[in-house]
Amino acid sequence: MRKSKPKKRIILPDPVFSEVMVTKFVNHLMYDGKKSTAFDIFYGALETVKAKLPNEEKTPLEIWKKALDNITPQVEVKSRRVGGATFQVPTEIRPDRKESICMKNLILYARKRGGKSMAEKLAAEVVDAFNNQGGAFKRKEDMHRMAEANRAFAHFRF
Repeated sequence: MRKSKPKKRIILPDPVFSEVMVTKFVNHLMYDGKKSTAFDIFYGALETVKAKLPNEEKTPLEIWKKALDNITPQVEVKSRRVGGATFQVPTEIRPDRKESICMKNLILYARKRGGKSMAEKLAAEVVDAFNNQGGAFKRKEDMHRMAEANRAFAHFRF
């Protein structure tokens, strides 16, 4: 691909909420092309979230979106070689990459959790992220801490 960038594929909204963001999340969640299974897991997780937070006035979808906002990193560090030394240079993240990182982190830490089904594990991680705790939130905090520690090398930005 020397000359042209590949075209962005259009992602269709999901059948229940008509949200493109939900479909993107399900695409990250999916294994071996089993999209209907991934949708079942996601919707089951939202039902569990609804059961876990009954006194919350927000809908489960709004809780999920707030959880994603809470674990979305703003900066990351990238390795940059300057004169034989490698520096960790803090850089801001593009909006589409932010979305992708937060979704992948939520799924990664949900998979690492102990629990019965993937829907329950995902629901537990969403509730934790909504309450500013859990593995995915800790990952975001670590990314920000690394960027803050290496702020002196920000002038090496590329």
